[in-house]
Amino acid sequence: MFKSIPSLCLLVAGLSASFVAADEAAPKPIRALIITGGCCHDYDFQTKSIKQAAVDRGVNIEWTVVKDGGNGTDAQIALYDDPDWAKGFDVVIHNECFANTTNADYIRKITSVHKAGVNAVVIHCAMHTYRAAKIDDWREFLGVTSRMHEHKSEYPVRAVAVEHPIMKGFPADYKTPMDELYVIEHVWPNTEVLARSTSEKTGQTHPVIWTSKYGKARVFGTTYGHSNETFSDQVFLTTLTRGIQWAAGRLAE
Repeated sequence: MFKSIPSLCLLVAGLSASFVAADEAAPKPIRALIITGGCCHDYDFQTKSIKQAAVDRGVNIEWTVVKDGGNGTDAQIALYDDPDWAKGFDVVIHNECFANTTNADYIRKITSVHKAGVNAVVIHCAMHTYRAAKIDDWREFLGVTSRMHEHKSEYPVRAVAVEHPIMKGFPADYKTPMDELYVIEHVWPNTEVLARSTSEKTGQTHPVIWTSKYGKARVFGTTYGHSNETFSDQVFLTTLTRGIQWAAGRLAE
């Protein structure tokens, strides 16, 4: 039996303060928006894999997914008509594939928001999205320019920035599952290449993993990510998850 009601009150108050302190100490989830759709890939499988990879690695992410634009190469997603389309998110993951969309005003609805400070992750066909556009805004945002890819193969990936936190633990002898090598014709200023692969046709090396600064935003990119096999590969998924954390400012430097 408690000796007095004041003692009980003090005990309850102490426990309450402990729970509040523990709650305040717990890291808030990363708020991530995935925008996906377009041609050529199994976006439902890819989205599921991205989300599960975070769970498997103990990374707390609160997801919102927008899949729009059908399965063609020319679409304008209604989401971007809202000037506040990215409000409240720590990072936006672009996994779209709309090569033939060219409307400059539409494209700038996206890039202007990122330039103002919305962080991003760009995967595979995001690099060929809007490639028919005359303006370079999207390409500068990506950090690289690519308009074509080479054949599918199991490409060795060589880390060139081994000290970067995203590349921590990246294996020296890693080869991709069957995937496409994107031909990078230009690397934009403020881009740091983290890893490269070599063309089996030309012998040229191309960036395949990188980070970039676009205005106030942090951008992580990878050109790999074509197949379900890639999105089942644990090295790819670990690197992608760490890239999401880095872009959101939640990966220890």
